[in-house]
Amino acid sequence: MATQYGISGTTAKGIASSVERGVTEGVLEPGTALPPVRRLADELSVSPGTVATAYKELRGRGIVVTRGRGGTVVAAAPAVASRRPPKVPNGLRDLAGGHPDPELLPRLVPPSRLSPGARSHRGTPRLARLEEAVRDWLAAERVPTDHVTFAHGALDLIGRLLSVELRPGDAVAMEDPGYHHLLDLVTALGLRTVPVAVDDQGMLPEALRAALRSGVRAVVCSPRAQNPYGGCFSAGRRDALVEVLREEPDVLVVENDHASAVAHAPLHTLTAGGLTRWVHVRTVSKFLGTDLRWAAAACDPTTLARHDGRLLLTSGWVSHLLQETVYGLLTDDGTRALVARAQETYGQRRDALIRELAERGVEAHGVSGMNVWVPVRDESAVVNGLRSYGWWVAAGARFRITSGPGVRISVAELEPVDAARLASDFAAVLGESEATYGG
Repeated sequence: MATQYGISGTTAKGIASSVERGVTEGVLEPGTALPPVRRLADELSVSPGTVATAYKELRGRGIVVTRGRGGTVVAAAPAVASRRPPKVPNGLRDLAGGHPDPELLPRLVPPSRLSPGARSHRGTPRLARLEEAVRDWLAAERVPTDHVTFAHGALDLIGRLLSVELRPGDAVAMEDPGYHHLLDLVTALGLRTVPVAVDDQGMLPEALRAALRSGVRAVVCSPRAQNPYGGCFSAGRRDALVEVLREEPDVLVVENDHASAVAHAPLHTLTAGGLTRWVHVRTVSKFLGTDLRWAAAACDPTTLARHDGRLLLTSGWVSHLLQETVYGLLTDDGTRALVARAQETYGQRRDALIRELAERGVEAHGVSGMNVWVPVRDESAVVNGLRSYGWWVAAGARFRITSGPGVRISVAELEPVDAARLASDFAAVLGESEATYGG
C-alpha cells in the first residue's frame, strides 16, 4: 500500500520526485495505488492543485497511470526481462527463435553507389526509386499508397507512432496471444494493453468491439503470419473487422505485415476499407536479411505528418546506404526468385508439422507464416519434456496476456522428415504429461 511509503514534498516537483524514488527503490510496486489527490494534499499541507500537477507529471513520464474510478496507480514495469527468451541449451535443436532459414536469405552486398556525406538527407529522406518500388509493392496487394514513409523496422515505427498519438495510461488493443516484443513495447511506453482473442483468421470481431468500447486509442494487429498463432485474415474476417473499426473512426489502426513476402497467404488488408486513421507497415528482415533494419509504411496523411515530424527530430532519416541495399534486393530478379522459393518452403514445412501432429491427435494452429502454435495444459512440462528429446521450443507465457497456455514452434529450418520425428516426440511428451496429471 502507498501508506507504507511516506510520500514527501511541498512542491509538485518534490512530490513527483518522492514518488519516483519510491518506484525506483521498489517500495512502490507496479499496481500500488497512490493516495487520492485531496487526501495527500491534506497530509502534506499543500494545495490539491500541487498534488494534481505532480500526478500529471508522473503520468506524462509513464511512472503512474490513471484508471478512472480506480484512481492513480504505479504503472506496470516493462516486461522485457520476463519475456526475453532464455538461452538455448547446448546440444538442442532450436525451434524457438522465430528466425528465417539462412539458406533462404540473399547474400548482402553493400551498394556500389555510396551516399555522399554532403547531401541534405533531411531534405530528401527517402530515395525516390525505392519509394516508387515500395508503392508498386504495396499497391499490388491493394494497400493505398498515396502516403508512404520509411522507418528503422516495424517496432521503431510502431513505437514512434504510439508515443506521438497516445499518452501514458492510454489503452492499446493487442492480439492475444501476440508478438512478445510488441507487448513489451506497449508496456514500456506506459500504455495499457487490452487483449483481443485471435483464431486462425486473426482477431475476433466481437473481442475487438469489446476492446474498442473499453476506450482503446489504438489497435495493433497482423493481417497474416500472426505471431505466434499463425492466423491470416480471410476476406470475410477483414470485412467484419473493418465494420467494427468504423464505429470508432478516431482509433489508430496499425497493421503489421511483418512476414509479407514469405507469409504463404494472400493479404486481405484493413487499409482498403476506407478507415480514417491507419498505417500498414512492412519489414524485410524475414526474407532479405535480419540485419536490414528497415520498414516501409503506407498511412493516412495525418499519421504520415506525425510520424515524419518525430522522425525528423530524432534520427532524421533512414540511412541511404541501407535504402540502396534494400532497393537493390527488392528489384533483383534472382532475389525475387529466392524469396518465392522461401515462401513455398516455409509453407511446406509448416503444413508438414501440422499434418504430422494432427495424425497423432495433437491440435495445432498455423495457416500462414513460419510459426506453429500448439495449445497445451502445462507449458513447462512440454518444454522440458521436448528438451529431453533434443528439441527446444518456446513456452507460450511470453506471448500471452489472458489466453490459454501453449508453445510456439518455429518451422523455418524444420525439414518435413524432421517434422515426423518432432510430432512423435511431442505426442510422447503429452502422454507423459497426461500420466502426471492422472489422465
